[in-house]
Amino acid sequence: MEDENSRAVRARQGSPFLTARQAAHYLGLSEKTLEKMRATDRGPHFRKHGRFVRYHIDDLDTWSQRKRQDEGSR
Repeated sequence: MEDENSRAVRARQGSPFLTARQAAHYLGLSEKTLEKMRATDRGPHFRKHGRFVRYHIDDLDTWSQRKRQDEGSR
């Protein structure tokens, strides 16, 4: 069975969209934390593809970089 990280790497090479589980792993968060952030508009941008939530890997990178800069200014 393939781990989430290798699935995320493969997704970056193919489809740039990650599931919530893959996105959480990519960011080093729990899936539940990412879900709570999504519900309170504090997390990275996401898209709804039908009933499925998907994260574009570029949005994850942008959000992560912005969070790093915000924390550095404190």
